[in-house]
Order: sequence, then structure tokens, then C-alpha cells
Amino acid sequence: MTELTIPPDAGEQKATRLVQEHVTVGDDVEVRKADRTGSGDPQLTGEVTGIEAGYLELDGKSLGEGSVRYDEIHTIARLDSA
Repeated sequence: MTELTIPPDAGEQKATRLVQEHVTVGDDVEVRKADRTGSGDPQLTGEVTGIEAGYLELDGKSLGEGSVRYDEIHTIARLDSA
């Protein structure tokens, strides 16, 4: 597993660039979202199916259905394939 933590002071553009340098379409990833509301450590897992403007597409889902905005990512890890 290769993990990337987005610095808390990174703006949207820097977060986008870091994520785009770390993953490619077809990678299986685990995403821990930044805790902005005090509600714990939400996690998403899935296959990167698109590196879109503004968000990382997971499993072909739209932003409201399970994909994640770059500026909401705290940590993203590429999972090792079996």
C-alpha cells in the first residue's frame, strides 16, 4: 500500500495536483476524507474510474453518489493488488 496525506494547508489546486500525481485510472484506493464536521473519519474504497475536474471518480459514481472532491481528501492509499 502506498499512502499520500494531503497537507492541511493545501489549497484545492495543490490537493488536486498531489492526488493526480499519486493515482491513475484503474488503481484500487482507500480514501479517508478530511474531518471538517467532527463526525469521525469517513472512508471510501473503490477503483479510480476517472480523474475529473474537481473530483476523483470512484467506481463510475458521480460526486453525490460516492466519489470525492480533491479538497475533501485527507489521505489516499493505493491498495496492493492480489
